[in-house]
Amino acid sequence: MDYLTHTTYGLQLKEDNTMNTITTSAPKALKTLSLIALTFIGSIAFTSCDEDDEGMNPVTPTLDLTGTFQQEDAMGRPGITTALGGSDAVKNNYNVTAQNPTARGAFQPDFLNTLTAYHNAYGATYQTNLLNLSDTTLTTVLSSFDALQVAPEGTTTYFESQSLALTGRALTDDVIDVSLILFFGGPGGARFDGNNGTPQLVSDGVGVGDRQFSSSFPYMEAPLN
Repeated sequence: MDYLTHTTYGLQLKEDNTMNTITTSAPKALKTLSLIALTFIGSIAFTSCDEDDEGMNPVTPTLDLTGTFQQEDAMGRPGITTALGGSDAVKNNYNVTAQNPTARGAFQPDFLNTLTAYHNAYGATYQTNLLNLSDTTLTTVLSSFDALQVAPEGTTTYFESQSLALTGRALTDDVIDVSLILFFGGPGGARFDGNNGTPQLVSDGVGVGDRQFSSSFPYMEAPLN
């Protein structure tokens, strides 16, 4: 009989009427029958009784979020870990590390070493960027606070000027180019722009295309016919 390659999770009622998680590995057919039975039993267990039923009270399901949870991933700024993480091991470890400056700040040396290696590959050294951040400060900020931020008030933009940046992400924001400019653009933002014998490092060459975004939710352009 054909077995599934992943485990199946279920609930088990213990003697003290509390629920206990169980893990099983069973044939597909048995799992299908078990799922049907579990669904049927669940539908009975969570069906509210009529208030007119003698001796019965309506059942109100409650959501219990107590217990211990484990972070599996995090929503970071686009491309930061991909560009500065270096190895796959560093990227994976970073993604499952708690979102706090102390824990994630431990990855700053990895980010800095990767950024330095990029510049060394072109016989150059990092220069303070548009936001007047040194390489140490930039990699400290990016490693410690790599989360997509949203400002509840004001302009939503990934980067508009030196005084207005990282308040969110508009659909038309070229977030990858912004990151590349902060990595390689230097004080003026165009240090490695493909001119004067320099490589093109401040843009990935991918723009917004011919998309026409809406000004109302969900803001995306109309689907193609």
